[in-house]
Amino acid sequence: MGKSRALDDTIAAVATAPGRGGIGVVRVSGSSLREFARALIGREPKPRIATLAEFKDGAGAAIDQGLLLHFPAPHSFTGEDVLELQGHGGPVVMQLLLSRCLELGARVAAPGEFSRRAFLNDKLDLAQAEAVADLIEASTAAAARSALRSLSGEFSAAVRGLVDNLIELRMLVEATLDFPDEEIDVIRDTDAAQRLVALQNFLVTLCQRARQGSLLRTGLHVVLAGMPNAGKSSLLNRLAGEERAIVTEIAGTTRDALRETIQIEGIPLHIIDTAGLRESDDPVERIGIERSWREIEKADAVLQMVDARAGVTPADRAIATRLPGGERRLVVHNKCDLAGTAPRRWEEGGCVHLSLSARTGAGVGLLHDELLRLAGWQGHGEDVILARERHLEALEIAEQHLGDAIERLGQIELCAEELRLAQESLATITGEFTPDDLLGAIFSRFCIGK
Repeated sequence: MGKSRALDDTIAAVATAPGRGGIGVVRVSGSSLREFARALIGREPKPRIATLAEFKDGAGAAIDQGLLLHFPAPHSFTGEDVLELQGHGGPVVMQLLLSRCLELGARVAAPGEFSRRAFLNDKLDLAQAEAVADLIEASTAAAARSALRSLSGEFSAAVRGLVDNLIELRMLVEATLDFPDEEIDVIRDTDAAQRLVALQNFLVTLCQRARQGSLLRTGLHVVLAGMPNAGKSSLLNRLAGEERAIVTEIAGTTRDALRETIQIEGIPLHIIDTAGLRESDDPVERIGIERSWREIEKADAVLQMVDARAGVTPADRAIATRLPGGERRLVVHNKCDLAGTAPRRWEEGGCVHLSLSARTGAGVGLLHDELLRLAGWQGHGEDVILARERHLEALEIAEQHLGDAIERLGQIELCAEELRLAQESLATITGEFTPDDLLGAIFSRFCIGK
């Protein structure tokens, strides 16, 4: 499904964050907003020049004094006429300015409606529009840089290059179908097989870059679990670099999950400290323990904390039977300084074990390395694409169809169909074949005013 036209009505919204600030912005988008601007400030503003003026209400009284910027269509973010009213950033002032815009015929913009109009008016493709939201929501500097690269069109250019090559290959393959009686081996003469393999290799690399970028968006959810007094809260404090959790010698101090987000090489790690896992008669502690198990079920990785002085006890082994195994679980032997052992890494029982001291920080670097390994991070921060789940799905589907096309080169009709399906899957990323209901779901998650 192609792009449809943007709506003709005028929309307005407060574009700055809620609360008080030095400056607040109300954004308006629609067609022919010169008269709209004249009603606001009493004169017609010059295009693309900041105009100092009083914003007036319906009776001509001043609401605020500030700057008005007029961006005539099509040279604006949305491709329509756009006004930006920059006033003093108090919430009352912003609401008065917005109310005046509504009196003049605008309606309140839906979440993401400005970006959606930019997409519908061919100012941005869908991947670039999503990068706008990703840039706003970026939780690390690496994620922000990656989102900015996508906004500038780097991801879209790579996808369009793939689509263009697929179209050319489809033309070559389908030429064989159109002229079956010609004694011309199009597949052989054009090296179609080699070109398909090269295209597949490029797509595989793009998928890898996108998976790395997905980590920058969502991060890794890591739960600290284990017996009371194993050092979970101490490790949370060490990773966070500050005293976020209360640490005492009293078992059961932590009653509820405590969350802290940290960064390792730009990857957000959402660390969750949980109540000590044990049998308890305390009803409050039991609720905390139940919540701990719920957090463990949702975790990407679980750090099972054990006391290095005692090693893995029968109680620890009983807990391990309920924890995820394999790659999702690390066994952390804390308090190695008190046990008189050095920090180290080893593998045992199908799990990686680490010896460290949360109190002194010894061995925490080993833990950083293991968390990055669990996340699948390959350390190419300047080469990743800040991909969303739908991007990954589209790339993986296209990769599958392209692989099937290579296998079916001897069956021209089937090969042509696989190439068509690969092209359509990639086109959903930039929005050439995106259903309206999916567009609604995507843009509904944006900020109002963006």
